[in-house]
Amino acid sequence: MTHETRTRAKIGVLVPYTNTNLEPDMMLMRAPGTTVHFQRLGGYDVDEIPGSNQMAGLGVSDISHDLRMISGVRPDVVLYGCTSATLTHGPEFDKKLAQDIKAGCGALSFTAAGALVDAIKALGATKVGFSSPYLGEINTQAMDFLSQNRIATVKCADAGRELGNYGQGELTPEEVFDLARQADHPEAQAIVLSCTDMRAVEAVSRIETALDKPVVTSNQAMMFAVMRALGLPRQSNVPGRLFELL
Repeated sequence: MTHETRTRAKIGVLVPYTNTNLEPDMMLMRAPGTTVHFQRLGGYDVDEIPGSNQMAGLGVSDISHDLRMISGVRPDVVLYGCTSATLTHGPEFDKKLAQDIKAGCGALSFTAAGALVDAIKALGATKVGFSSPYLGEINTQAMDFLSQNRIATVKCADAGRELGNYGQGELTPEEVFDLARQADHPEAQAIVLSCTDMRAVEAVSRIETALDKPVVTSNQAMMFAVMRALGLPRQSNVPGRLFELL
């Protein structure tokens, strides 16, 4: 029996505690020789609808304990795995949080929202179709976040109903595919699927085939940021045209 080496990189991921899809997505996309380690974040009420105030509250919650815990594995990179927690505060807050995480654990750091922007820019897209399971206010803040990064949203689609903290993660890949189609527009150069708890990674290939456009998801964007920063080559388990840029 041969065993995979575990010497390439250790990836730490901070995960909202009700999120059920970020961990399997990261394991699905990880490169051979890398390991992925998770620390769950609190800072919000599971019984509340995850609106703007709740997500903004998560963004400013104290994560010093979580950084100490994830630092125990001596990670090469740490990901902040909630898109809306930082985009509700804007680009400067997002950048500072990544800097604070790096200072707190001595590793490279990327936020989901920051990685999403970097991935869109890597594709050369300046106009996008945007979709998410968020409430309307967060979608408005998300579009403003993209706009401040010189990315215009030409069409926005949401689930059309209030989804709780578990409801976001329970959307099926088929429902995510439908959301992507609703977000499409003739001027959109790429489709953006925002939320680390949405099962978007599994739908990427089908969406790109149907719409003939690149897709960027929160979790896919974070893995792209890791692979590009650490010089990891593209593997067959990473979906989407985005990874052709490696």
